[in-house]
Amino acid sequence: MNNAVNLNKNKTTITKTNEQDGKFLTTVKEFFNVIWNNKMSRVGFLILVFFLLLSIFGPMLVPAPESNYLNRLLEPCADHWLGTDYAGRDILCQFVHGSRDVLLVAFYAACFSIVFACAIGIFAGLAGGKTDTTLMLITNIVLTMPSFPVTMVLSMVINVSNDILFGLVLSIWSWAGLAKAIRSQVLVLKHKEFIEVSKLMGISSFNIITKDVIPNIISFIAINFIAIMKGAIMTSVGLMVLGLVPFQGSHWGMMIQMAMSQSAVLYGGLGPIVYFVTPIIGILLFQLGCYLFANGLDEALNPRLRK
Repeated sequence: MNNAVNLNKNKTTITKTNEQDGKFLTTVKEFFNVIWNNKMSRVGFLILVFFLLLSIFGPMLVPAPESNYLNRLLEPCADHWLGTDYAGRDILCQFVHGSRDVLLVAFYAACFSIVFACAIGIFAGLAGGKTDTTLMLITNIVLTMPSFPVTMVLSMVINVSNDILFGLVLSIWSWAGLAKAIRSQVLVLKHKEFIEVSKLMGISSFNIITKDVIPNIISFIAINFIAIMKGAIMTSVGLMVLGLVPFQGSHWGMMIQMAMSQSAVLYGGLGPIVYFVTPIIGILLFQLGCYLFANGLDEALNPRLRK
């Protein structure tokens, strides 16, 4: 008898697991269908996939750039498709290896910013009272400070030595606006019937946040995640061009800074121009990909907006 009961329980568990897996796969399929059917999002998706594959597999396939002063400032040729820099290093190799640094720094900055913004915005919106007032006061103080000058000072004070620390520095002043926006969303949601029912049923605040609040603002968070990545790339490049971050690697900002500081652009010829322009084109393409992809992201993540 017990064996039969256990067998039925196992069958029920397996059935529920299969149903959850089926729903998840259906949701993922619907998401990509919406993205693919939107022409702008499709182009942006392909651009972002290209940069993602470039940053993951590019450094594995392309050798690390090495100095060779006999081949300084060469124009594009068969051996060096984009030419060489002032130290004879292949520009294409630098661009490929730098893509990983650029995306990792932007990704970490966006992750830290989203965590800070969600924690403060959701907690302030749900708690209310003095807690809400205090958290919003801190948020308003952060918003009133100019982000780039403060980030410049922090980058000089903190020894930025890796991607995670660099992303953390960039995120410290980029979460406040999103936190206020998330709080506004939570203030609307907290008075909805399903939230009130969950409270009356004695469901924990953690479950309310993870199962009721976050799923309803996930599209808003995803769009801002991409926007924060875009801003983090521009900020990181700006700090490196100014020479304020002693970051090791082939970051695109470092390429621009070296092109300017070593006067390679002033030497004339096609090689130095390509050296200076290549990372700029990479940044512009990635920014364009983010903008186009975000065009259909809200529709893909919010079923109510689908036709």
